Amino acid sequence: MNVARLDQLWVYLSGNPLLSLLMTLLAFTLAVRLNRALGGTPLLHPVMLAIALLIGSLLLLDMDYATYFEGAQFIHFLLGPATVALAIPLYDHRERVRRLLGPLLLACVTGILTAVASTLGLALLLGAKHETLMSLAPRSVTSPIAMGIAEQIGGIPSLAAGLVLLTGAIGCALGPAIFRLLRIQDPAVQGFTMGLAAHGFGTAQAFARLGAVAGAFSGLAMGVTGLLTAFLLPLITHLLGWG
Repeated sequence: MNVARLDQLWVYLSGNPLLSLLMTLLAFTLAVRLNRALGGTPLLHPVMLAIALLIGSLLLLDMDYATYFEGAQFIHFLLGPATVALAIPLYDHRERVRRLLGPLLLACVTGILTAVASTLGLALLLGAKHETLMSLAPRSVTSPIAMGIAEQIGGIPSLAAGLVLLTGAIGCALGPAIFRLLRIQDPAVQGFTMGLAAHGFGTAQAFARLGAVAGAFSGLAMGVTGLLTAFLLPLITHLLGWG
């Protein structure tokens, strides 16, 4: 009787789009607990662990991505309000941002050019194809922007999204060690660097581990870098004859 009821429950859940939402929440909750159990190491970021758990679950349940996304799109929708909410802590530090606006913009442009040049240079040396190059170029901005840029300049949006996740995870892993090595203690500098190099991953880590000031400047860097990259990268690829 119990087995029959479980079967009926599974049939109901498998046909309900809320199953995807439940899977996502459970995967992330489990990933956070695993990360904490492992000492909070950024090498195993909760987002990356959750992605691995979800991929395994989808393969086990033989569920395609379109079906999964039908139920999980509510979380995707929340990305917009969550990004806008980053303006709240930034508003609290608006006077400092106003004083440093020139250097911050210069740092963003320098960071974008450095990221694009180093990425494309290494990829060219390794013999990467044009589509791969154009997917790698926007790796340092948040996923929605990176996917849009990649599609515009001839890259593969899905590949660009995956590379963005890897970039964020690597940035979170290496960032704290680099700060210690260079003796950088200013939370504004730390946060801005994390947002510039590791986008959303870096911003989440800045809020969680470095404080509100670091989180505010990280959110600023993520937003400005994404905006400038959307304008500059297509221009750069066009000037290089790759557009």
